[in-house]
Amino acid sequence: MAETTVKAVAGSAGLETRVPGEATTVSAAAEATGGLAAGNFIESDIDDELFRFNSDDTPLMNLMLRAKRVKVNSPEVDHFMIDEARSQVVVTHTVDAAVDAAGQLQAVLPLRASDQTIPRPYSTLLVKGVNGYDESGREETPGKELMLFVTGYDPTTNNPVVRAVNGPRANTSDEVCSVPSIPKDTVCVVLANSLYETQKEVDPELIVPQPTRIYLQKRGMNQVVSDYFESQRKRIPFSKAIIAEQAIASFKVRGNRTLWAGRAGKFKVNVPRMGMQTVYCTEGLRWQFKRELQHQGKWTVERIIALAKMFFTGEDVPKTALLLAGKNLLEQIQCIDFSKHPEIQITTKVNSVGWSVTNFHTVFGDIEIKREPTLDRLGWSNSGALIGENRLVHYVYSAEHSFSDRVEGEEATRNGILIWDALALKGGCHIWIDGEGTGGSDDILSFRIWESEEAPDDAQQGDIYYLSCDCPGISPQARAGQMWQLSMETGSDLKPVMVWSEYKGELSLE
Repeated sequence: MAETTVKAVAGSAGLETRVPGEATTVSAAAEATGGLAAGNFIESDIDDELFRFNSDDTPLMNLMLRAKRVKVNSPEVDHFMIDEARSQVVVTHTVDAAVDAAGQLQAVLPLRASDQTIPRPYSTLLVKGVNGYDESGREETPGKELMLFVTGYDPTTNNPVVRAVNGPRANTSDEVCSVPSIPKDTVCVVLANSLYETQKEVDPELIVPQPTRIYLQKRGMNQVVSDYFESQRKRIPFSKAIIAEQAIASFKVRGNRTLWAGRAGKFKVNVPRMGMQTVYCTEGLRWQFKRELQHQGKWTVERIIALAKMFFTGEDVPKTALLLAGKNLLEQIQCIDFSKHPEIQITTKVNSVGWSVTNFHTVFGDIEIKREPTLDRLGWSNSGALIGENRLVHYVYSAEHSFSDRVEGEEATRNGILIWDALALKGGCHIWIDGEGTGGSDDILSFRIWESEEAPDDAQQGDIYYLSCDCPGISPQARAGQMWQLSMETGSDLKPVMVWSEYKGELSLE
C-alpha cells in the first residue's frame, strides 16, 4: 500500500507552514515537517517575534471593536443610515408670476416629486441667485436674495404654492408682492417657518427613515490537539500557545477580509442529525458606501483638499477622517509634491486608536492616513476608504467567546472561538476611493475630480465631475467647487446632444 504524506500548503510568502483541516497531533506534525518520527523532534531555538500577532494586519477589525456596540436579538437587522434633514430643493421649471382668481399674487413652485412635501405651509424658502427687492418693491437689491413664503399646495400638481416676501410691487402701497421670474434649476434653501400672531399649530415633522437589511455572519475557528501531542510539548520546537496564537491570527485576518468584501446572502444547508439550518453571510463595508470617487491620474494637494471638502462639508459631518489605503494609493499620496504649498502640514502622530498615522492637515479638517494590508490582498491596492471613525456600528448577536471540549471517542481536546456579528456604516459622510477603474453602481453617488478648463472628452451619460477649477469648457457658469453632470438629450434633428447641468441632487441613503 502506498505511503501517504501530509503535505503543508504554501502561504502568501510561499512557505509551507499550514496544513488545512488537520488536527494537531504528533504524527501529523512530524509528517508535515519532513516525515520525522514522533520521537525524533529536535528542540531548537525560535524567534518569538515571528509568532506574535500584529494588530496592524487587521485595522478594520480593530475599528469594529472600538465602534458603537449594539446587542441584537436576531441575525437579521434593519440598519438605518439616518442623515440630517434635507436643506435644499431644486426648481424643475421656470417660474413666472401668477395671479389667482381672488386677485392674490402667488405662484406654484415646481419641484421634483421627492421634494414636494419638504416645504410645509408657513415655511420660508431662500431663492439662491434671484435678487429680492427693497421695501418700495421698485428696486432690486443685488446680493440680497428673494425669500418665499409657502401658503399651501396646488391640488393638481401637489407642488407648494408660494408668495414673495421681498418681491416687486406694482405700487409702493401694495400689501402683497408679486413673484418674480425664477429660472429652472434654481436652488431654494429651506428656512424656518413663520407663524401668524395667534398660531400654535403647524404640520408635524414626519421622519420615516428607510432601513437596509444587514445579515450578521457567524464565524468560528477550531483547533484539535491530541493528548499525546500535549504531553510532548517540551520536546518540540513549538508549543500549543504558539499554535493557538497563529490560528487566531489567521482567523482574524480572514475575518477582516470578510468585513471588507463579503457579500450579503442567506441560504439553508442540510446538517446531519440536525436538519435544515440557515447560513448568513454579511455585507462587506466596500459595498455599503454611498459616495464613490472614481480616481484617475496623479494625486495632488488640490485633490486631497477637494476630498477633505467633500468629506467634512456635507449634511453628515463626522469628527474625524481616517483613510485606510492600499499600498499603491499610500505611495501616491506620500509622493505628492508639496513645494507649492508650504502652508500644508504633514506630520506623523499616534492617533486615538493607537496607530502611527500620517496626518494631513487641511482647513476643512485633518485626514489620518494608514495602510490597510487587506486591501492589497483583495486586489484594491490603488483604492482606499475615507471613514468617519465615530460613524461605525458593530452589531453583535453572540459576543466572541471561546470553548474547550473533549472530542467524542478520541483522546484529544477541541478548542475554538465563535462570534456572530456584523459591521455597518452610519451616515453618508464615508467615501470609497476607487483607483482600479471598476466604475460605480447606479445606486451610489459616483463622481470624478476634474482639474481642467476644458470639458472632459471621454465623459459618458450620467457622469458627475467635481470641479477643482473654473471650467468654461463645460459652461460659463461652471465654477470651482461645483459638481456638473452630463446628460444626453435629443436635438431638433433627432440626434443626441450633450448637455451639461450643475448637479444639485442629494445623497440618497435609502
